[in-house]
Amino acid sequence: MLALRTVIALPPLFLFIALAGCSEPAPDTAESGPRTAARVTKHTDGDTLWLSGIGKVRLIGVDTPEVHGGAECYGREASAFVERTVPLGSKVSYQLGVDERDRYGRALAYVWLRDGRFLNRLLVARGYATSLTVPPNVEYEGAFVRAARRAREAGRGLWGSDCPA
Repeated sequence: MLALRTVIALPPLFLFIALAGCSEPAPDTAESGPRTAARVTKHTDGDTLWLSGIGKVRLIGVDTPEVHGGAECYGREASAFVERTVPLGSKVSYQLGVDERDRYGRALAYVWLRDGRFLNRLLVARGYATSLTVPPNVEYEGAFVRAARRAREAGRGLWGSDCPA
């Protein structure tokens, strides 16, 4: 009888150990290189903001709807989310991409909030942005694509709005 109890007790423990050992690090906390501390000095829109010491920054791997010129559906909501999440003066850290600047002179960066959350991924996961891959800045491409798929399937943010597809 003891052997039967052992057989029943071991599989859940084994499964827990196996799953714990195979998990990949959460993209919000992944360490991939040195980060630079900065403060948010200005908001432009959902995927562009200004940071102390570097100036205008375009977030890598994400694309939010436009709010300037031809305003797009859910653009204002994406911008408001960034303003709420990283208000002026907020401390953040960033890491530049392989390509450090785009053709408009903006710094291309991954940005983390003071609490460790990954702003770029957060925008996609909450449905405020779609994933946008522009090589060679592809370090978190998989995380962005997975977050976008989950947001779309859950009908979050722009995926649940009345915006045309």
